[in-house]
Amino acid sequence: MRSRYSAYLRGLPEYLLETWHPSTRPAELVLDPRLRWYRLDILGRTRGGMLDTEGTVEFRASYRIDTQPGSQHEVSSFVREGGRWFYVDGE
Repeated sequence: MRSRYSAYLRGLPEYLLETWHPSTRPAELVLDPRLRWYRLDILGRTRGGMLDTEGTVEFRASYRIDTQPGSQHEVSSFVREGGRWFYVDGE
């Protein structure tokens, strides 16, 4: 989760696509260059430990577009395949 946030922060759509599960991955991802992420708060998680193959992370990420602040609150689902975690979807 934190690595994906960092990829959004640094504007790395390639990494985001690589860590997105193939079953839900979009064909392309275009990031808004005006959007500036500046804070990530992990609010909770379920499973996702060393022996798990799935888990969720609840977070709030804060951003600015131009001078307007905003935030995204999501519960993200992840699965582990081949030793790697992949983002599946979020609510």
